[in-house]
Amino acid sequence: MSTLQRTRLADFQLKVGRQLHDGFAGSWWRRSSGLIIVLAGFFVGSNFTVHLENITGARTFSALFALLGCEFLALIRHHSPWLNYFRLGFVYAIILEAFKVGS
Repeated sequence: MSTLQRTRLADFQLKVGRQLHDGFAGSWWRRSSGLIIVLAGFFVGSNFTVHLENITGARTFSALFALLGCEFLALIRHHSPWLNYFRLGFVYAIILEAFKVGS
């Protein structure tokens, strides 16, 4: 039994309270951890191409190996939903590296 009367102010307070509860209940940490994982994928992708280029000596082969790594991530993504975010950042880094090579 609620002690507040049913007024517009009480409805507004309940609505704001529910929104705050939903925000702290889990959606914000999912968004922030998803963003961190995308950035980690970008970091790994950008460093991966540089190191592969140093190992192979050719940018073409480093792009091929990066493509194989991306396909490997696509194969194992059903084990963890966070791998999709990681793969998104990884692919973005590879595409950005391709634009840098083209210029």
